[in-house]
Amino acid sequence: MLSAEIVFVIVVGIFVLVIGNIVFSFMAERNNPPIGSFIECEGVRLHYLERGDPVAPSVVLLHGNGSMIQDFVISGLVDHLARRNRVLCFDRPGFGYSQRPRARIWTATSQAALVVKALNQLGVRDPIVLGHSWGALVAVAIGYQNDYPIRGLVLASGYYFPTWRWDFWMMSGPAVPVLGDLARYTVAPIISWAILPALFRKLFAPRSVPEDFKDHFPASLTLRPKQLRAAAEESAFLIPEAARLQSRYSSIRCPVHIFHGTGDQIIEPEQARRLHNVLSRSDLHLVNDAGHMVTYADGGTIAQAVDNLNVCLEQPFRIISSREEDRS
Repeated sequence: MLSAEIVFVIVVGIFVLVIGNIVFSFMAERNNPPIGSFIECEGVRLHYLERGDPVAPSVVLLHGNGSMIQDFVISGLVDHLARRNRVLCFDRPGFGYSQRPRARIWTATSQAALVVKALNQLGVRDPIVLGHSWGALVAVAIGYQNDYPIRGLVLASGYYFPTWRWDFWMMSGPAVPVLGDLARYTVAPIISWAILPALFRKLFAPRSVPEDFKDHFPASLTLRPKQLRAAAEESAFLIPEAARLQSRYSSIRCPVHIFHGTGDQIIEPEQARRLHNVLSRSDLHLVNDAGHMVTYADGGTIAQAVDNLNVCLEQPFRIISSREEDRS
């Protein structure tokens, strides 16, 4: 049995770590304040950024797991799209400055329903919805909403079909009640801080991490215990959500542009190819020498795909590689 002295040291150590992480979260938020506005839907406070012409066609951007609005801003995609569109970026529930109440199970469908309510409140009609990584599933779920028509989908680096991925399950630990909560306020932020540089390199590989991302992405916000919980939950939900949504992909009738880096080390490009094969109207862009952060590698082409959807260009959908685009 542990002696009283050892138990006392453990308790004091846990207390110090908890207080330290609370202070760290406070400092992270003070140094990186919200860059957008807030809207409340069904008792959930969502943080969003709006750019561009308010009367132009609307584009909605949904980020991936662990990320936030700033990802799209730093990539330059917001500036690209805002030239001709009304652009709305949302911090998805639990990320950035959006709330994620624990009483609700935040599936792709529940997130989609919340975003649609927010869009209705903001007067956004018939948007193009662009989702990156986990956000691609939420974008697809918005496409399933019968009472909210959209003009098209742009899906980047998405995971659409269940496969055996032990790494996703390994990252879901902080979502476990009680033990996960204890980890999130003690050792999980420290472990996450230690692996963050390697994770960023893997996200951008085979390319290097852009200097703008290194300088401006608020990495400290990703280490807050509440965001670690959201990220862990989405790691746990990813495979079940893909399994649940896949049976309805063929029912999507709006045009879809699918982007994926051929060198993606997080989600295999085969996911994009399989989705393209089951959709009735899809255009698959395989971006050579690009990784998971394809929004940085080919933002200009992604913005052009949005513009093409807005003007309803009638052209055949086919597989496109970045080399083909360079020749055209």
